[in-house]
Amino acid sequence: MIFQRFPSRARPGRRARTRQLAGILAASLLLALTPFAGPVPAANAAPALISQGRPATASSTENGGTPASAAVDGDNGTRWSSAFTDPQWLQVDLGASAAISQVVLRWEAAHGRAFQIQVSENASTWTNVYSTTTATGGNQTLNVTGTGRYVRMYGTARATGYGYSLWEFQVIGEFGGGGPGPGDPVEPTDPRNPNLGPNTFVFDPSTPTSTIQSRLNTIFTQQETAQFAPNRYAVLFKPGNYTADVNLGFFTQVAGLGMSPDDVNLNGHVRAEAFWMGGNATQNFWRAAENLSVTLPAGVTVERWAVSQAAPYRRMHLRGAQNQIQLWNGGDGWSSGGLMADTKIDGMVVSGSQQQWFSRNSEFGSWTGSVWNMVFTGVTGAPAPNFPNPSHTVVGQTPVVREKPFLYVDGSGEYRVFVPAVRNNSQGTSWYGKTPAGSSISLSQFYVVRPGATAATINAALAQGKNLLFTPGLYRTTETIRVTRPDTVVLGLGLATIEPQNGITAMTVADVDGVKVAGIMFEAGATNSSVLMEVGPAGSSASHAGNPTSLHDVFFRIGGAVAGKATTSLRINSHNVIGDHMWLWRADHGDPGTYGWNINTADTGLVVNGNNVTMYGLFVEHYQKTEVIWNGNGGRTYFFQNEKPYDPPNQAAFMNGSTRGYPAYKVSDSVTSHEAWGLGSYCYFNVNPAVVNERSFEVPVTSGVRFHNMVTVSLGGVGTINRIINNTGGTANTANQVQYLTNFP
Repeated sequence: MIFQRFPSRARPGRRARTRQLAGILAASLLLALTPFAGPVPAANAAPALISQGRPATASSTENGGTPASAAVDGDNGTRWSSAFTDPQWLQVDLGASAAISQVVLRWEAAHGRAFQIQVSENASTWTNVYSTTTATGGNQTLNVTGTGRYVRMYGTARATGYGYSLWEFQVIGEFGGGGPGPGDPVEPTDPRNPNLGPNTFVFDPSTPTSTIQSRLNTIFTQQETAQFAPNRYAVLFKPGNYTADVNLGFFTQVAGLGMSPDDVNLNGHVRAEAFWMGGNATQNFWRAAENLSVTLPAGVTVERWAVSQAAPYRRMHLRGAQNQIQLWNGGDGWSSGGLMADTKIDGMVVSGSQQQWFSRNSEFGSWTGSVWNMVFTGVTGAPAPNFPNPSHTVVGQTPVVREKPFLYVDGSGEYRVFVPAVRNNSQGTSWYGKTPAGSSISLSQFYVVRPGATAATINAALAQGKNLLFTPGLYRTTETIRVTRPDTVVLGLGLATIEPQNGITAMTVADVDGVKVAGIMFEAGATNSSVLMEVGPAGSSASHAGNPTSLHDVFFRIGGAVAGKATTSLRINSHNVIGDHMWLWRADHGDPGTYGWNINTADTGLVVNGNNVTMYGLFVEHYQKTEVIWNGNGGRTYFFQNEKPYDPPNQAAFMNGSTRGYPAYKVSDSVTSHEAWGLGSYCYFNVNPAVVNERSFEVPVTSGVRFHNMVTVSLGGVGTINRIINNTGGTANTANQVQYLTNFP
């Protein structure tokens, strides 16, 4: 989208075209007259250009067409430009510490009058190696002396009314071993024969059925109870017909490689069972079934998907109007899910013991069942709206959504990723009986990330304009993964997991159009991170209404496998972001020594500062302070599920000033427009049942802020939630364990 912020200017990205052309001609003429604008190497050394193609970040970008990466791409026709304020900076990560001898700046007309060149080993403590207050722009070659991994231009005064704009930012120097280039090369991807890593298994119709079933059985046996083990798996089926019983354990994804779910048909099952916990499915997390169809065996009419959080059943087709899919273990045990999206069930969906469930843009023959909070948006075959008994919140159309990108194989045998288009006011699937709208990207345009890849290589691939396909694995990263290019796709297979080390942020996304992050889990490391993922830097202001960034099946875990710590899991500063199924979880159980009130510390799950952010299927649990903080206007949430932390040791440890406990979901007092449908918040204060949480939802009282169909529950009567929203609603406690409220105000 082109968003015109300043009527007096030409459209961003096409600013003053004559001035841009003049800049290009001037730069070209200079290059023609000057064979090499860099240094003349000394006889006993070999300084070289060491910044080109390296990861670059900036304090801001003028628009999606002027990213930070454009200043280090070696192209004098592309540029980085900033917002129109001071100060601003552009930074390049060299990948390793280097001796810097020269910095070359090729300014566009909008240049810096006062700026410093700074170096750093850690991107937080900076040393000036050059400073000026009288720069005149053009092409500047600055001789400097300094050492650092990071080099930045820090501008304090602009020479024009525009921002800072650089065609190229070049760093000349050498690394400890001499010569250019640290880190690993970015390996090209063969789209017809990609290396999808050791934990991805691809089958075609010629694969013997026994081979397929043996592999499936081996994976399930290993993963059935492996909640906190490091293994990750993806099982992919090329278009065709198969006979298989796919029983999914933890951290396993099964997916079809067709353009339509009906291109892959499994005669058998794709199922999730809870036998390992005696039928209790409340811990059946972290697994996925996607993009295929299932025909049940003759004489069988029941499929079972007994799951809880982070277990999407997405873009699936269960064939047969006589069949049903049960969302619980069928006759025994609880379940606490879950999500169906872009899915067709020819027969009936039976929710059984499911405490809550979110269905979006699907087509059901029928639905039966309800416990506390069943929400449907854009679903044909949904039950009639009713609340609270049965608890069916039904929204006829989904206002704005993009379906999750997916990997497929085209008719020529090439692997590609399909990126669905944004749909407005939609109902039903994106694919059944219709041609999906969207775009297709060859896998040759992706860097395929495999276990052992470094963040430096990942960032180098991003700086080259690559998308990312994470294969199944656990990636412990020592630098932030920085997504700066508009329309970048980051797609994970097998619930690929990123665990940041040394307290860094795992991933940042620039304030640009159309980034898609899907199928990734973020695991907090042992050193506290202030935030695990950030979408847009602080102060992001661009509108992305025409091409929003979207997050699909993005999960966060604090504790359980490692004694992780993170103050905030996800912070969204950009406008118009779409969240499509997310679980943000501070562990209430796990491996010994990885969880406890003072062990896996985490204040807040989600902070939303951007405007017009929309969440579908938002699950946030067990954080120690306010779990969701919404500061932006125009926010919407369709389905929210929450559990308060189980483990406050006493009331004094769980106080918000003079208030008992913290809200699960707070809309800030300054917000004037916000709306939410189908929200549940539960408590289970098993460490100290005397603990009280004053309220679950806290919002400003204004006509533009509206909440619909809320429920609070004291699970088993263990603990108390005093009010539902503000000072309204009944008390959930031992005597009255469930409380409902239809509307506020």
